[in-house]
Amino acid sequence: MNKDEVALYMKEGSELRLESDIENIYNIGIIISKVIAKGGKLLIMGNGGSAADAQHIAAELVGRFEKERRSLPAIALHGNTSSLTAIANDYGYEHVYERQIEAFAKPGDLVIGISTSGNSKNILLAMAKAKTIGCITIGMTGKDGGKLTEVSDYMFKTNTKRTSLIQEVHIAVGHIWSKMVEDSI
Repeated sequence: MNKDEVALYMKEGSELRLESDIENIYNIGIIISKVIAKGGKLLIMGNGGSAADAQHIAAELVGRFEKERRSLPAIALHGNTSSLTAIANDYGYEHVYERQIEAFAKPGDLVIGISTSGNSKNILLAMAKAKTIGCITIGMTGKDGGKLTEVSDYMFKTNTKRTSLIQEVHIAVGHIWSKMVEDSI
């Protein structure tokens, strides 16, 4: 990457202002807080960097974000590699999250599917399963939203197609939601 490419990357990143999404970010944070307050749990999933974001958000809630408080129920579904690989082997990778949603989700729980393209088949199948169970579904994706918009009750779309910038914004929004939840308990 040369200096001009660095400047272009930084310019594109600086144009991803969240001001236009404040109301949406806030409203989703309130929904997450209400689910936790009612005794529900968060089930979070993604692939690659989005899996890392899912794990990061879950850790902020189970551990703590900025203050001491009780542990909150949040699970990143890729964390059990034995389940993940067994399901992938026996049913196919597209079912690794769907089977876990079937096992762990209850009506009133909240499922967050993170996919930069919005078209990850394993995320789409799991989100559809979550809706049939009676879960609230939140999609986090990039500019176009892909098919994830069809299976999500609520959406947060990052205004870019660049994967690295989408993931940077997703974790910032995850931190905002973590703070909102933490402040609400």
